[in-house]
Amino acid sequence: MEFTDTGIILDARAHGETHAIVDVFTEEHGRWAGLVYGGQGRRMRPLLQPGNVVNADWKGRGEDTLGHFTLEMVHARAGEAMGERLSLAALSAACAVALATLPERETHVRAFSAMSVLMATLDDIDVWPALMARWELGLLAELGFGLTLGRCAATGARENLIYVSPRSACAVCEEAGEPYKDKLLPLPAFLRGAATTATPGEALQALETTGYFIETRILHLSNKQLPEARRRVIELLEMQAES
Repeated sequence: MEFTDTGIILDARAHGETHAIVDVFTEEHGRWAGLVYGGQGRRMRPLLQPGNVVNADWKGRGEDTLGHFTLEMVHARAGEAMGERLSLAALSAACAVALATLPERETHVRAFSAMSVLMATLDDIDVWPALMARWELGLLAELGFGLTLGRCAATGARENLIYVSPRSACAVCEEAGEPYKDKLLPLPAFLRGAATTATPGEALQALETTGYFIETRILHLSNKQLPEARRRVIELLEMQAES
């Protein structure tokens, strides 16, 4: 069995003395792991950085085998982000979330396309935090844990939807949520498609909400927490907002 696909490097870990096992999020085949011969070598290490876009050739004896990758660089996004702390943090966070949530060898073309759009904006701090939240919202839906944000779970209203219930993952309007607002999650207008732009504060609120559901709906199934890289990007955005 073999295939050729475009992919995003998510992770590379040592295997033996010289090789590496690499996780690649491919466009048509989903998250796929494979052995890269010489992956710990000086020539290969820059290519295997999370976030890089590659052409990936995978070959194996069958679908259940690890197989091996031959990789060719398409876009060195990791290198581009190295000079900007927030960009690199965002790149690491997106790759860590994809690695932690995506099931292996299951195609998710829309999630791949949205992640590619997100990565293309990482040089613009005014844009990517909101896009990251939208990508995570779409990722939840792709994996069967979509939020219901079109109407209030309590009243059926479609206006003034400013909260999300952490229990039902449904929107709650301002009036119905007022007595419980300390227990509800924020719902910025842009996250439900009611606005086209987001302030830095709204983007942070949205990431709080999507991060909560990623952790409690997906990662808890395997006793995982939100990746450290994802928590770190929130810390950096909060510092940015305060400065």
